[in-house]
Amino acid sequence: MRISRRNFIKASAAAGAIAAVGCGVSGNALAPAKGEKKIGEAPGKWISTSCQGCTTWDPIQIFVQDGRAVKVRGNSNSKSNEGTCCPRAHLILQQVYDPDRVKVPMKRTNPKKGRGVDPKFVPISWDEALNTIADKMMELRNKGEAHKYMLNRGRYTHMNVLLYDAMTKIYGSPNNISHSSICAEAEKSGAFFTEGLWDYRDYDMINTKFMLIWGLDPLSSNRQVPYTIKMFGEVLDRAKVVVVDPKMNGSSAKAHDWLPVLPGEDGALAVAMAHVILTEGLWYKDYVGDFTDGANRFKKGETVAEDAFKEIQTNGLVKWWNIELKDKTPEWAEKLCGIPASKIYQTARDMAKAAPNVVVWLGPGAAMHVRGTYSAMAVHALSGLMGSSDNIGGHMAGAKILGNGLQKLDDYLDETAKKKNKKIDQRGTLKFPAMASGKPGSGVITNNLPDAIMAKDPYDIKMGLGYMNNFPFSGTGAQRWEKMFTENEIFYVHLTTHASELTMFADIVLPATQSAAEKWAYLKNKGGQFSYSTILQPVIKPVWDCKDDETEIPYLLAKKFAERGFTKLLEFYTNEFRDVETGKLPENEKEFAVNAVKYYTQPAWANTDPAQGDVIGSWEKFKEVGVWNSAPYKFKGRWGKYKTATQKFEFYSETLKKALNEHAANNKVDVDKVLEACNYEARGEKAFVPHYESPFRYGSREEYPFTFIDHKSRLNREGRSANCTWYMEFKKVDAGDASWEDVLKMNPADAQKLGITDGGTAKISSVSGTFLTKVRYWEGIRPGTVAKAYGQGHWAYGKVASKKFGKEAYTFNNNELIPADYDRLTGATARNGGLCGVKIEKA
Repeated sequence: MRISRRNFIKASAAAGAIAAVGCGVSGNALAPAKGEKKIGEAPGKWISTSCQGCTTWDPIQIFVQDGRAVKVRGNSNSKSNEGTCCPRAHLILQQVYDPDRVKVPMKRTNPKKGRGVDPKFVPISWDEALNTIADKMMELRNKGEAHKYMLNRGRYTHMNVLLYDAMTKIYGSPNNISHSSICAEAEKSGAFFTEGLWDYRDYDMINTKFMLIWGLDPLSSNRQVPYTIKMFGEVLDRAKVVVVDPKMNGSSAKAHDWLPVLPGEDGALAVAMAHVILTEGLWYKDYVGDFTDGANRFKKGETVAEDAFKEIQTNGLVKWWNIELKDKTPEWAEKLCGIPASKIYQTARDMAKAAPNVVVWLGPGAAMHVRGTYSAMAVHALSGLMGSSDNIGGHMAGAKILGNGLQKLDDYLDETAKKKNKKIDQRGTLKFPAMASGKPGSGVITNNLPDAIMAKDPYDIKMGLGYMNNFPFSGTGAQRWEKMFTENEIFYVHLTTHASELTMFADIVLPATQSAAEKWAYLKNKGGQFSYSTILQPVIKPVWDCKDDETEIPYLLAKKFAERGFTKLLEFYTNEFRDVETGKLPENEKEFAVNAVKYYTQPAWANTDPAQGDVIGSWEKFKEVGVWNSAPYKFKGRWGKYKTATQKFEFYSETLKKALNEHAANNKVDVDKVLEACNYEARGEKAFVPHYESPFRYGSREEYPFTFIDHKSRLNREGRSANCTWYMEFKKVDAGDASWEDVLKMNPADAQKLGITDGGTAKISSVSGTFLTKVRYWEGIRPGTVAKAYGQGHWAYGKVASKKFGKEAYTFNNNELIPADYDRLTGATARNGGLCGVKIEKA
């Protein structure tokens, strides 16, 4: 194993300190004490918990010896991952024992904020930290300005309801703002506006005969990574696998075919495939239906009478054909998407032969565009044509998970909490429909916060609390986040395991427990025909003086509020969280954390009906086994009962039509004005069907001839692993990448024309800025495009990730290059789809 990077940062500066943020460690936490046996020889115990390296939320187990976490494996009690885990889980060990963790509460002593500005943090007690926060929050509340406080949630567990929901609402603010639209949401719109499913899908890899992976690498990211890794070889033996992506990834390297679509032209490819399926009579008739006389009337360029076709489980197929598909031939698409017409015909025909056992795996690369909702709908509509929606060998919604939801808050809301104030992210305004689950104004527009706050529209924000988030790094147009904190007086509290870019703008920093190894919580998800509820529990004592962000800290704040005369939050935390076994009220934050996890998971671990899922029997047994598995998924249960306006799979989306009309009425305009304000091309009836929209791009092709592609590393633990030496050493596991580097991957033909050598330095520019980068030749990227993995480029994230902590990065953050924009129907951040044009020059 090669160790370089300045001799591993001079042996980690002798496991030294970033003193300015309260970091430092004496000794090696993994080393045995003097006189003990070596760790590998000592007795130990596997303890169940969960990985949060991605939204698989994988049930895992950690091996603990003498109080030290030393090894990670998948939890064999899980029917979803069957005892597997992906590489991310192993990085937990480096994260929990990272000497650069925040170790004690701290406060800022330098009022000036900005990149490169030393916050001059000093250690303080938990009591001082909590008193300071409570004073600030109560001051706002007493002034009638509770709505000017915001809670910013990053990655979370399902205990988030206690901090994100309950505390924010009982306190009296509408501004619980999640991170979700930064990394997802547009993907969900494809499924929702066709089949009423605002969620991620599960895929039947056991029975599929054709897998079309579109805009992602499921071996590296998205959902159910461990299960996909386990099953992929078997799928390749049984089914044809085709990957649509501008760059070669882990999945396309192994697939039977790779379609390197031009960025943003996914919709053209999708509707052309639909055209082939219809003109050649290849749709799955048992699901879709057929012409009343059995004669196929779908002919190129010809309209069809709607009453000539009788649909079964779908709605509006003929309307879709007449409005969008009749002229969208593969020959038309080839000129746009860069895929030969012959390949489009072949892929559509091969897929249809396998129907209905077809997986159309839609990922963010095909959805997180400025006009991404329609691309997502076009890709997902192929599932409807194949009859694979909720069908064997296709995709599933997920089996029912037993559990309790958040208790009713009505009795704990006083007059301040009952006031109706708009949310700060501008959702529901004309230019931001943000229609999660089809309801205008219900989706979050996370990355719009800097613009809304700097404009003080609808009002100013005076205080914020964030956890498991780092928005100045993770949001596109990242410079806006820095400007927001620099130019606005926002008292900010950051709950975090590691100091990051956001921490450097904070006024109070609270050290949080590491989720997999030190924290009480639970998670729920689905995969492999099963849904599950999985526990997080402390497998070791917290390494530092840290507390659980979603349970212990809000409970302690509730006590501080009560001391200041505001008792409602503490009453909720006390009255609603008796121990479900003993009835005992929580007396401190640790009892509250355990009581809360027990309450929310009780229906699962106390289940007595095998038809619902595992019969575990007790809380103690649940802690031991670590996961509750549902009964197997029942296919076709949603047929005829889709949560759409027609209860059918909608090729003509009455669901989207209803939502757009409602938003238009709310803003006193028509639907065409909504689409114009939101930068979509559709007008009239085209707005209600899956269709092609041309990619929206920043930078003219004359000035910025290349297209930048942002993609995910299989080692990014939600973007929080860049300070791990294992991450840096094994970064080469990502196709085209290099260890201890953050490279821009270019096709050799492109680089050589510019005189850029393999390993040479180049200057890359977009409308957002200019940066230097190291170039690596890679044939797995189509000419005219360049790619770089997200996750590096930190100027404040420890000795390994940052060149000069708090001041300088080794390389650039992708989000400083990519401009800020959105798929406005959902509020999702646009980061794909040919959005970012770049110019590349030899440096």
